Amino acid sequence: MKKKVIFIISILLFVFVLLTSCIRVDRPDDITTQKTISSYSTDEYKPYPLKTKTINGVDYLLSRSPAGKSGGILVASTIGEGPKTFNSWNSMDATSSLAADIMFDGLVTTDAYTGEVIPKLAKSIKILPDNKTYIIELRHGLKWSDGKEITADDVYFTWNTIVFGGFGNTSTRDAMYIGKDLPKIEKVDKYTVKFTTPKPFSPFLRQLSVPIAPKHVLEPVTKQGKRAFASFWSSNTNPKDFVTSGAFKLKEYVPAQRLVYERNPNYYVMDEKCQKLPYLDKYIILIVGDLNNELLKFKSKELDTVGLRGSNVTLFKEKEKFSDYKIYNLGPDTGTMYFAYNLNTRKNDKGKFYVNPKKQKWFNDINFRKATDYALDRENMVFNIASGVAAPLFTPEPLSSIYLNEKISKGHPQDIQKAKELLKKSGFYWKNKKLYDKDGNKVEFDLYTNAGNTERESIGVMVKQDLEELGMTVNFKPIEFNTLVSKLVNTNDFDAVIMGFTGSPLEPYGGKNVWYSNGTLHVFNMRMRPEDNNDIYDWEKQLNKIFDEASLELDFNKRKALYEKYQQLVYDIKPIIYLYSPIRISAIRNKFGNVHPTELGGVIHNIEEIYLK
Repeated sequence: MKKKVIFIISILLFVFVLLTSCIRVDRPDDITTQKTISSYSTDEYKPYPLKTKTINGVDYLLSRSPAGKSGGILVASTIGEGPKTFNSWNSMDATSSLAADIMFDGLVTTDAYTGEVIPKLAKSIKILPDNKTYIIELRHGLKWSDGKEITADDVYFTWNTIVFGGFGNTSTRDAMYIGKDLPKIEKVDKYTVKFTTPKPFSPFLRQLSVPIAPKHVLEPVTKQGKRAFASFWSSNTNPKDFVTSGAFKLKEYVPAQRLVYERNPNYYVMDEKCQKLPYLDKYIILIVGDLNNELLKFKSKELDTVGLRGSNVTLFKEKEKFSDYKIYNLGPDTGTMYFAYNLNTRKNDKGKFYVNPKKQKWFNDINFRKATDYALDRENMVFNIASGVAAPLFTPEPLSSIYLNEKISKGHPQDIQKAKELLKKSGFYWKNKKLYDKDGNKVEFDLYTNAGNTERESIGVMVKQDLEELGMTVNFKPIEFNTLVSKLVNTNDFDAVIMGFTGSPLEPYGGKNVWYSNGTLHVFNMRMRPEDNNDIYDWEKQLNKIFDEASLELDFNKRKALYEKYQQLVYDIKPIIYLYSPIRISAIRNKFGNVHPTELGGVIHNIEEIYLK
């Protein structure tokens, strides 16, 4: 039985235009870049235009929502065990990034209503006619939470030392390479910096969303080396020690229980009545053990907002009219859910294989991976796990992506017979209904996912059942999230995994760290040592080339053709096998004002503007 959720979005072309006389992105008239975006708002709300208001030398960003009132608390949630770090520049997992990034702003951000790149800490951005030079002026008079002024020195330090210097998570730096060269940054004056790229680089502007770091706090740490930086602002740090620029600052962290944030009185956003934002006194994130517990906490009114999945959507929708919450359809998930084998055939520094050699042969056999793909019953997953509130996924780009390869997006149905034929081609055979390779080894491996995510746990059970129809013995092992992340990126000691990647429907280049052969999230074939980069499959070289070419291409249609090519290659080789894409449904209490959900931003993307009625 098939159930599909069809999400229709209207597509339009746009070029970057002048935003306002106070906040602007200036682009030359002859620039060839065109982007296709949709209207990402889920309701009829039209945000106020971007404007700046200067008071006593401070360039305040004006709120894009009507004036609210101060006070109140909003309680959200996250599953798992909590953040591993509060160092935004060293974070390698979504939970840590969620916990850290709310405390810091970048030069720009993505407009949750339109998908355009818009200034944040930046007052203006000017792109010169060569399409390689970016002049960025900061807002004047902004302060860190400790009262020190935010200046070009902080911007220069963040980019030149932390990012380009390779401190912490190097994903941003790696995505900035143009060939073997990185962009250059210069300090022009106290409030202005200039970036210069070696060639016109289409993803550059969006990359400037990286949080800006306080130089006076982090420079002494970087001078101690990368190890000291990696351990700085750990999960054990006293909240009083954080120096931040975002709307909220950490007040309290109780491991495995809650994160409590308080408003930053130095924040630079102001409403039409000159009231400083954020309105909320506190923003609390409860750390819940699993999705079921999260739902129970929403029912008991311990949470103010929650994501709904599967059969719960119908249940909560039926009660919506008689309840104190409203439900929003946020469209297809912007991330991707996947299954992957570990293709690593190399040894570690101790001379030990990351993956058992007999398993290496299975996992690196294209027929084995294709057989796995055909054995998976995605329609059944959609129906039984997501209750139809999802659609099968076959590409590395989300279904809402403006770069989606439509030719392969519908994929194929489950076909056990075809899967068995593929296995036979590579010499696999069956004995007592169990699968064996041509050397007589029984096919048995471990499959991991993060415990507490009941959706992924359910997927794991179904994947295990599907693969057992092929005679494979699958030992399904849900484990704690941080332990799993360590297995994937630090020790690389796993056989197979079910996980998800966050993503953007606007820019595939953000996934370079997944697809580039030496990427920090190239989890299906991680290269743990420099010498490992000499061992690259031809299809990995092709992916490297595609991403390099796409980054230098300014024409939208040509970029789209390149990104469609990469999706086709992944579909054919199957280093990652995609499962399904949930439709994101969220509920939030009616007691809050200025709630303007969008497909890109979710329900509380404008947390600084939300207020208690």
